[in-house]
Amino acid sequence: MDKKRVDIAKSEADSRIKSAISRIPLLKNTTKIIPIDGGLTNMNLRIDTEENSYFMRLSEPGSEFLCIDRKNEKINTERAHIAGVGPELIAWLEEEKILLVRWLDAKTLHIEDFHSHPSIFDKITFAIRKLHLGPNFEGRFDFPALRKNYLSRALSSNYFIPEGYCEMESKIIALEKIIASNPELLVPCNNDLLAENFMDDGLKIWIIDYEYSGQNEASFEIGNLTSEISFSQTEIEMFCESYWGEKIPAKVYRAMAWSLIARYGWVMWASIQEFISPIQFDFRTWGLKKWHSVLEDMTNGHYENLLKNLKETN
Repeated sequence: MDKKRVDIAKSEADSRIKSAISRIPLLKNTTKIIPIDGGLTNMNLRIDTEENSYFMRLSEPGSEFLCIDRKNEKINTERAHIAGVGPELIAWLEEEKILLVRWLDAKTLHIEDFHSHPSIFDKITFAIRKLHLGPNFEGRFDFPALRKNYLSRALSSNYFIPEGYCEMESKIIALEKIIASNPELLVPCNNDLLAENFMDDGLKIWIIDYEYSGQNEASFEIGNLTSEISFSQTEIEMFCESYWGEKIPAKVYRAMAWSLIARYGWVMWASIQEFISPIQFDFRTWGLKKWHSVLEDMTNGHYENLLKNLKETN
C-alpha cells in the first residue's frame, strides 16, 4: 500500500470523524476516541462520552465496488436488534456512510474459541436461529451472482487472479446448479459470519456487522461460517446438528457445498480489496489462503464425493 495514499486516507478519516461527532447530539460530550483494529472494509472506533460508549463504523471509499448496500445495512442493523441479537442502532449519517451503534460490553470471539470450546456451538446456533427467525431483511444476498460480479470486475480491471482460478469455475457452477434446483426458504442472514462477528457477554451471543446482510438460505450462513472457522467435517456435522436440531445429512452436504463456493468467491473479493482499499492489510495472502484451500478440496477427492452426496440427498 502506497504510504502517501494511506496518509491522505487517514487525514480524510480524521475530518469525517470530527464532522460526525459534531452532527450527532449524543456525542456532544465525547471524552475519548479509540481506534479498533480488525476491520477489512471499514474504519472502526470506540467513542466514549461522559454518559455512554458507542461503536462507530466509517465506510471506506470504494466499498460500492464490493456491492455493499449501505441503506440495507442500516435497515437490517435495526431489524437484527429487533430480533434480539444485534446492537442498537443509535445514528446513521447516510451521506457520509457512518453508522453508530451502542457499545457492547462483551468478549469478541476468535477462531480458537470455536475449536477449543465446541460446547459453544449451541450458544452460537441459538443466536443464528434467533436472527433467522426475526424480521425479514431488505435485499436478497445472492452469492453466486455476487461472486460472478467480483470475477467480472477483476477481469475487466486486470486485478490479480490466481492461476487456474477461471478454469475451476465450472466445478463451482455444478454445485450451484444442484443447490438452485431445490432452494431452501430464504431467511434474514448476516452472510459474513466471521468468528469476530460474534460477541459473548456471558449471558448471550450477539451478532454484529450487517454489511452483507439480506435474505438468503440458512445453509449458506452455516457453510460460509464453517469455511471462515476452518471446521473439520466432524465439526461441520456437529454444528449442523446443533442448528437444525437433528442429524440431517442433506443439510451437512449443502453447508459443505456452500463452504467451497464461498471460499472460491471470496478470493475475488480479496483481489478487488487489494487495489481499492486504503486499509493496510495483506489482502492477497488472505485470498490465496482461501484459494489454496479450494485447490486442496478440488484435488484430494473431496469435491467428487461432495458432488455425489449433494446430488443424492438434494
